[in-house]
Amino acid sequence: MSVQDQDEEQKQAPQDGLVEIDERRAKMERLRAEGIDPYPPVTLWDTRTRIADVLAAHDPDELDEGGHPELRYQVAGRLISRREHPSTSFLDVRDLSGSIQIVVRLQDLGEDTYRRILGLDIGDIVGVEGFVYKTKRGQLVLAVGELRLLTKTLRPPPDKHHGLGDTGTRYRYRELDLLANEDTRDLFIKRHKIVFEIRKWLNARYFIEVETPALQSLAGGAGSRPFTTHHNALDRDLYLRISVELFLNRCIVGGMENVYDMGKVFRNEGISPKHSPEFTIIEFMCAYSDYNDVATVTEEMLRDVAQTALGRTTIKRNNEEIDLAKPWRRVTMRELILERFGLDFMESTREQLAELLDTPLDPQATWAEVVADIYSEKIESTINQPTHVFDFPLEPFPITKRHSEHPELAEHFDAVIGGIELVSGDTELNDPVDSWQRFVDQRKRRAIDDGDVPHPNDEEYTRALEYGYSPTAGGGMGVDRLVMILTERDTLREVIPFPIVKELR
Repeated sequence: MSVQDQDEEQKQAPQDGLVEIDERRAKMERLRAEGIDPYPPVTLWDTRTRIADVLAAHDPDELDEGGHPELRYQVAGRLISRREHPSTSFLDVRDLSGSIQIVVRLQDLGEDTYRRILGLDIGDIVGVEGFVYKTKRGQLVLAVGELRLLTKTLRPPPDKHHGLGDTGTRYRYRELDLLANEDTRDLFIKRHKIVFEIRKWLNARYFIEVETPALQSLAGGAGSRPFTTHHNALDRDLYLRISVELFLNRCIVGGMENVYDMGKVFRNEGISPKHSPEFTIIEFMCAYSDYNDVATVTEEMLRDVAQTALGRTTIKRNNEEIDLAKPWRRVTMRELILERFGLDFMESTREQLAELLDTPLDPQATWAEVVADIYSEKIESTINQPTHVFDFPLEPFPITKRHSEHPELAEHFDAVIGGIELVSGDTELNDPVDSWQRFVDQRKRRAIDDGDVPHPNDEEYTRALEYGYSPTAGGGMGVDRLVMILTERDTLREVIPFPIVKELR
């Protein structure tokens, strides 16, 4: 299903029952009339215990049946269900760590308090103080000593019967998706762990995180179309960054070595299951290295991050098991095209190569562009097992070092899993004269400047290289794509908490 079709599925916000909303508002007003603040000040930071920690601290098999007043806790969370009885009722409270059943007894609380608690609505957020109680069925619950309303909800929480399986609704109203679907909450916890472990892995290997600017006078480092904005005080146009590579390189000129930046980049292009105009990237630079070393770093980092964040290195992609712990295949683009089509692109003309494509040859297309199209259209999507593809045509990579044996090629590689480019890596060009000429050549190849792409001759960057840029290699990885692959999802919009969607009309 296309992105447009998914968005068309849901034209309106979820419609909650108006009668129930009115009833909840009336309850709120009655509470205020009784002198009860439905949104009181809360100070539970030092006293609240996570529900998972309560459950983990006590084995019901080791407790006697009945109450244990010496084992007291204070928990807080959302009321998710209840079973009412005349003198004893059971409620379930959930926080992010888990849920626990609480027992409310008339004899412990008195008539007024008992009835007030039963008057709470599903979805209300409460604070509970109570002690551990083992039921006749051997379940560990909390017997309520005090229950306090912390937040009165005015709309009922969604559930799967309210349409939260619909992707358009889930992406547009992510808060409802999180409320209704435990799987979504778990997904974003995993995302946090993956991002945390990436940083932890790099920091342990002497990498230093550098924050590069999001607003740039020249959106360099990649060939994508940028978003343009205007700075009023300076009266100048600026661009939202499409890459962070050039600034990291300048840090290395300044004497830093292993550096990285993780953050948002913005590319004013289309939306697809593999593309988003706003996404998280990590770019990392390895001092005194080449692109083979970056491939090794990529392989080891993803193996270790999967193990620590997910507890395993195996995933499924396209109905095939993938083990990130196994050595990745290393192959050149030349070998892949030769293997697939029996044609050596290094010995072939532009016209011969164009015959492999499904679309007619663009008269302006260069030999390098045709080779790149063959790879992207015919090869990349067929690579399921983790693979490093080396040695791309030089032309699209103006800041990548030429191949030592084949000057028509660049020391560039892509790491591919499940038919998706996950990491793009290079040996960085540190020759300022060659760098300047490449920028000029790239400019000349552009037939027309449509105003959407900034001038690529980055004089500041080339000047920086003249101070001496130590041998370095780097890689850029789409973090959202990594999360999508590790969590076995099919689209970036699943793993981006608040993806860009079409405006409701």
